[in-house]
Order: sequence, then C-alpha cells, then structure tokens
Amino acid sequence: EKFKATWLGHACFLVELPTSSGAARGSRILFDPVFSHRCGPTSCLGPGHITPPACPVEQLPEVDAIVISHCHYDHLDIPTIKSVVFPPSKPTSIAPRTHVFAPLKNEYLFQSLSIPSSNYHCLDWWHNRDHRPPGPSQPSLPPPTVSTTFRLHCTPAQHWGNRHLFDRWTTLWGSWAVESNPLNPTTSQPTNGPVENKKLWFGGDTGYRSVRDGEDENEVPVCPVFKEIGAKFGSFDLALIPIGSYAPRGLLSPMHCSPKDSVAVFKDVNAKRALAMHWGTWVLSSEGILEPVEELKAECAKAGVEDGRFTACGLGDTTAV
Repeated sequence: EKFKATWLGHACFLVELPTSSGAARGSRILFDPVFSHRCGPTSCLGPGHITPPACPVEQLPEVDAIVISHCHYDHLDIPTIKSVVFPPSKPTSIAPRTHVFAPLKNEYLFQSLSIPSSNYHCLDWWHNRDHRPPGPSQPSLPPPTVSTTFRLHCTPAQHWGNRHLFDRWTTLWGSWAVESNPLNPTTSQPTNGPVENKKLWFGGDTGYRSVRDGEDENEVPVCPVFKEIGAKFGSFDLALIPIGSYAPRGLLSPMHCSPKDSVAVFKDVNAKRALAMHWGTWVLSSEGILEPVEELKAECAKAGVEDGRFTACGLGDTTAV
C-alpha cells in the first residue's frame, strides 16, 4: 500500500495510488504533463527540451486523472492533454475516462478541446472533490482497478498564471493535496474501507519569499500558506516539491523556490518524504542545470533533514513511498 511516483520530467509525475485488495493497480494521476518539445504558444516558440520526456506520451499507461497546477506553458500543454484524454488508439465513440482537475477559471482551455463538461473540474483554493474512476470501457475485460475513491484538494501556492500578454491574474494557480482513502463526510468512516489514508502533496510551481537584489533572504517574510497546509492535513507521506528555475533571485524568487526555500516548504507542509522536480528539463533561468540538485543536498544537510528524506530521482525513475 504505497504511492508509486514516476518522474517524467520538469513538474510532471505519474503517481499510482496505493492498490486496494484485489486490484490489478491503483488509480493513476498525471501531474502537470508537458510532452511537447517546446513549452510555448506554438511548436516554434518557447524553450526546447534539453532532456526529452521519460517516454513518448503514447506510451503512458491508462490515466484516471490529470491534475494541473496552473496555465503556464511549462505546466499545461494542450497537445499533451488532448493525447491523454483522447488517445488515438481509442474509438472516438467511447466517452473519455480521464478527468482533468485545475484551479478556477481554466475551464476555457478544456472546452477548447471539446472535453465533456463532466470530465473537467476547476476548483478554488481549499475546495476539494472526490473522484471515483470508472471501470473498464469493455465489460468483457478484467477491471484495471477496484473502484475506489480518492479526494483532490486545491491548495494555495505563491505564483501566478497567464497564457498571453493580456490575461495575467485572470486564472487561478495552486498546489494540490491527494487523499487515497478520505473520510466519508456523512458517515465519518473511511470511504474505501479499513485501509490507510495515504496523503500526497504536489507543489506545482511556487515561490516561498520575495527577495529584492541586495536583501538578506533570512530577513525576508515567507509565504505562510505552506504551514497552513501542513496544519490542515497533519502530514504528508510524500511531497513533490519544485527546486529549480530560481536565478536571478531578484527576478524569480516571488514565483520559484530555491533549494533553500524548497527545504523550508518540505518542513512547513510536514512531509515525511519528498521528491524534487522543476529542474533539468528546460533552460528557464540562469543557474546551472545540475545546481539545484547539488544545492538541495547542501540545504538538507544545513537544515538537519536526514539523508534520503528529500531527494532528486532520475528521469523515468519510480519511487515507492
């Protein structure tokens, strides 16, 4: 009964929730998938991959939910979402099984793909929604998963969103918490029976403080929402936390964590274990490609975080927690 998290590049993780008794697999959630070569408005604009995705989008296994943190091109890729929701191998006459979750006001992006309104859900901060993936499309096939419910909570982050020059601040951004076996609000009993409720937090894209050039980072106020998240959920079995695209600090600190910030976020949300993301995929800032990973190790040591609790995994690696 563990989370299985596979890093596919940048902020994209494929997470399989703990497998219920008798199930072939747990429910699968795909976070911030971008499989296009460039993160930009067209295939010719925007930074190109310096490392390719861990696999082609066509080789992804069946996905039950896509979860989006915000609408920036390096986190929300229209061609990728279309390929996952409407896989070419699946007849168009069959309703899509994959549901898409995003913060408020991003509905228009999913409407542009003709995704049925029943298959996308845009939430405000601190709102949640339960999802129970459907059974197999063909009844003659064995069920790919026992029908269990997981709960997605949209939680705050320090960031912003836009797709072009004139829509900044018009769509919400966020982080996400996942409960694998939430309490039924009516009965106060575990929704999926007497199994552990494992919790995961996906940081999306976020800053931790806003540092002006020449300021001492240790004297700058920090964003309080991460301690609020930790207090609300108690602790997380696994957190997926961004560590890269942070230099120069005077420009990028309001929106991107440095490794020092990431370790602070890790502690604020009370994560037992964390995996690093948002590094080594596109050149979006001025720090070295491997610098975030090196700095993460150093900052964990400074903060007294035990070896192995907050690490960076290799592209395509799966970690069970």
